[in-house]
Amino acid sequence: MQIGILQCGQAPEALKDQAGDYPDMFIRLLAESGFTFRNYHVEGMEFPASVHDADGWLLTGARHGAYEAHDFIPPLEDFIREAYAEAVPMVGICFGHQIIAQALGGKVEKYAEGWSVGAKEYDFEGETLTLNAWHQDQVTQLPEGARVVGQNDFCANAALLYPGRAFTVQPHPEFTDSFVQGLIETRAIGVVPTPLLDRARAGMGGKRDSDAIAARIAAFFREAVADRQGAA
Repeated sequence: MQIGILQCGQAPEALKDQAGDYPDMFIRLLAESGFTFRNYHVEGMEFPASVHDADGWLLTGARHGAYEAHDFIPPLEDFIREAYAEAVPMVGICFGHQIIAQALGGKVEKYAEGWSVGAKEYDFEGETLTLNAWHQDQVTQLPEGARVVGQNDFCANAALLYPGRAFTVQPHPEFTDSFVQGLIETRAIGVVPTPLLDRARAGMGGKRDSDAIAARIAAFFREAVADRQGAA
């Protein structure tokens, strides 16, 4: 199964030697899946010719707001709507989670309560998972067809399932603590309140449940592709 990675942003240059860019992180996250990958830098206006050029699509995080005026956002939203209509499965993480919701009629906003940074616990339908977060924007209104499958007190719509079509997650299963520390050093000073950064640093070193989300992503892609092939 080939997964096309739609790269919506870039890791800080200072961290790429250590961690790679966002597609590299997802390839590592899903290394046990048996998938193959091809990257498209959609932020740089590199788009697939067709939504059928891969078996499924993974949309990465980005510094951008989904509601901002960037050249790549309108064609990306068009691509999302077409993939959804054609039942080509999509997974979105952080910005990817937000842009899928927005493209399908939901609403994304800069959250009034501010930032979520570092290790946070989420309720995934009765299972408590700890994942690294890095966001201020949130999906505040769900599009039709979306169901909440992950949440916490700060982020009510932290994971959404669009049955057979999309699975999206607000936190970052691909982010290690060392990468979060790098983001603090390269992007956060003077932007994210210092007490939040201090709490994020204090919470480093604990267990992260990235493997559990990787398993959910892989299972979603396999089941959605099998369902689509069965319906063909």
